[in-house]
Amino acid sequence: MSIWMCANCDHQYDSEQGDLRRGIAPGAGLQQLPEDWTCPDCGAPKIDFAQISGNSRDGSGWTTANS
Repeated sequence: MSIWMCANCDHQYDSEQGDLRRGIAPGAGLQQLPEDWTCPDCGAPKIDFAQISGNSRDGSGWTTANS
């Protein structure tokens, strides 16, 4: 699973936890969230999230939501 952090407010989206307040089931990766999903704390779009742990495409542990 992966953890993503909002660049605007540091909210963390944990794919293992999902976003139950908004009906997102545990196990949903950031890429699987609806296009209109926004940060629950500041309203930023998911493109403003960067991966801080888990698997990334380049192996660095850092990527953007649109990678």
